[in-house]
Amino acid sequence: MKILSLSSGSKGNAYIVEHEGDALLIDCGIGPRIFKQRIAPFFPSAIRFHGVLITHNHSDHTSGLQAFLKSNPEVPVYANELTAESTGFETGVAPSAFVCFENGQDFCAGPFRVEAFSLPHDASDPVGFLVEADEIYLHATDFGVPVKAAGTRLSKADVATVEFNHETELLYASGRHQSLIRRISGPRGHLSNNDAASFIKEYASEKLKRVALAHLSQDCNAPHLALSAAQQALSSVSLGHIPVKVFSQNEALQL
Repeated sequence: MKILSLSSGSKGNAYIVEHEGDALLIDCGIGPRIFKQRIAPFFPSAIRFHGVLITHNHSDHTSGLQAFLKSNPEVPVYANELTAESTGFETGVAPSAFVCFENGQDFCAGPFRVEAFSLPHDASDPVGFLVEADEIYLHATDFGVPVKAAGTRLSKADVATVEFNHETELLYASGRHQSLIRRISGPRGHLSNNDAASFIKEYASEKLKRVALAHLSQDCNAPHLALSAAQQALSSVSLGHIPVKVFSQNEALQL
C-alpha cells in the first residue's frame, strides 16, 4: 500500500491511498492544476479511483472536489450524512454524487474495506478513516484531543497518518487573536505535537511500520519539532526504528 500526500495543511489537503493501481482519494482541498502536477511523478500511469473519502466539510478539505468530479464523474464521494449535506451545499456538488455511510460501520470502495470513526473537531460530524487492502492504514487528522475511537484503530494499523498541528508554545506566542488560539487548542480544534506524541505512545502497536505527520501549522510548528516529538514517542514504545515522514503543504510526499 502506498500513501501519497499531495498537500497537507491549512491551505489544502489531499491524500491518495493506492494498491496495485487501485486508489482512494481522501479529501480534495486542492485545485486540478496542482493535483495533476503533484501526482504525475508518482503515478505516471493512470490509477483507478474507486472513491473520494471526505473527513469533514471545511474548505481546505473540499474546495477542489467539484473540479475533481468534473474530470472523474463516475467516482463516488463517500461521506456521512451531515458531511455530505454541508459539503454539497458549500461546494455545489450534487447530492447524487454522494454515497452516505454511518460512522463505525464498514463499507467497501472497490477493493478497499473502509471504516469511518468520529473525531472531535468543529465541523459537521468529522471523521477519520481506517482503510484496509494488503495493509491497514489509519488516517486521523483534524481533531482536538486524543480519543479512544482513533486510538483503538491506531493499534490495528500497519501505516498511519496522524495530525501534528502545532507546538503549544509557538501557538500562544503567535500573536493570533485569543479566540483563534482557543479554537485551535480547544477540544474540537487541532492536535498539538505533545498530544499527538502521547496518542502514538499510548496506542501504537508492534504492527506499526510507517508513520506520517500531517497538517502542520506553517506559523506555529516546524517539521523538526513535530519529528522530534514523534520519534521520542515511538522510541519510548520500542518503535524508534520505523520510518517517519513529515507531510508538507507545498510538495507531494509518499509514505
